[in-house]
Amino acid sequence: MFGVVTIAREFGSGGGAIARTVAERLGWELLDKNLIKAIARAAQVDLETARRYDESVDSWWHRINRAGLWPAALAGGAAAVDAQIFDADTMAALAQRMILDAAAKGGCVIVGRGAQCVLQNCPGAFHVFVYAPWRERIARVQVRMGAKNVEELVRSTDEVRATYIRRYFGCDWKEPHLYQMMINSEFGRDNVVRLIVDVVESAGLASLLQSVKV
Repeated sequence: MFGVVTIAREFGSGGGAIARTVAERLGWELLDKNLIKAIARAAQVDLETARRYDESVDSWWHRINRAGLWPAALAGGAAAVDAQIFDADTMAALAQRMILDAAAKGGCVIVGRGAQCVLQNCPGAFHVFVYAPWRERIARVQVRMGAKNVEELVRSTDEVRATYIRRYFGCDWKEPHLYQMMINSEFGRDNVVRLIVDVVESAGLASLLQSVKV
C-alpha cells in the first residue's frame, strides 16, 4: 500500500501542478514550496536564502573555502553551531531529513529534492517522473515566466536538477529504474493525475482485499 508519492519532473513539464492536483485528489499533504519554508524555519535563515540553495549544488570554490572556514572559526573560539554556514549541502541535508520524517508519517506527495532517491528502498513510496515534449515545455515556461531566453533557462534548470541528483545521491536523474512510472504530460494534466491516483488507490484496495482474505 502506497503512503507516499514522489514526483520528479523536467522543468516546464507541468510536474509541479500535477503533484499539487494529485495531493488534492488524495487529500494528502503536498511538500514542494512549503518544504523550502520549513527548511528556512529549521535553519533560521530567510526564505530567499533557502530558495537560492534549493535543488542546487555549490561551486567547487565554495566547497574548498567552506572546508577551511570551520577550523578557522573554531580556532577563533566560535561555537560549532555559530560556525555553521548555510549552503547547498546544508539545504540538501535538511531536505533529506524532512523527506524521511514526512514519509514516516505518510499521506504526502513530495516534489523533487531527490525524494525518489531518499525513499528508494521505502516499500510504501510510489515514484513518478513527469516529462514533456520540448515545444510544450518551452511554451509553458514562456507563459508562466515570460523569460526572454526560455530555451536556455529550461536547459540550465534541468542540468542543475540532474547535477543535484548526481552529487547527493550518485544517480542519473532520468534512470528509469528509480521510478515505477515515467509519464508524458502531453496526455493532459487530468489524465496524468488520474493515472497516478488510480495506482495509489488501487494499491490500497489490493492491500485491503488481501488483508480480508487472510
